[in-house]
Amino acid sequence: MKLNITKIANAILYMLDNKVSQLNDKKLAILLFLIDYNHLENCGDKIFGEVYIKNNRSPEPKTLTNIFDVIANSEDLEEDDERLYIIQELLDHLDIEVLTKAKYIELKFLKMEEGFDEDLFTKEEFKTINKIVEKYKSETPRKMANICFSIDKVRETEKSEVII
Repeated sequence: MKLNITKIANAILYMLDNKVSQLNDKKLAILLFLIDYNHLENCGDKIFGEVYIKNNRSPEPKTLTNIFDVIANSEDLEEDDERLYIIQELLDHLDIEVLTKAKYIELKFLKMEEGFDEDLFTKEEFKTINKIVEKYKSETPRKMANICFSIDKVRETEKSEVII
């Protein structure tokens, strides 16, 4: 399964429409993991095609984290770099604001005129997305990370190894 950035962009739009609090790159990464994990457990496959790696603080989407680092650091990419295509596809759906804090860089997502497209998802996928977004939309990124570590699969996976 290959990363589906269009589905990820639309999931972000859905989260923005549903007023997910403190939605930044860290909280998004955790929400995407919880959605994919839940869907894999209940339906047998992931929605976004992402690979999640265990790090010290939370599960990390491998490709998306790399993409977010490129955006946060205003890195120049070669024209044939696949990451450039992924970033352009993401920016076709929404805008990303780079906020430089004292000790880190945070990405905030902003809705443009593009709306959420429910037709990209199966009925079961949409049900999973809705369930996880509703359950966690008011949680802080830190609490969400702690929730991930209550999952056996996350705890049992070695640091820097693939969770799902």
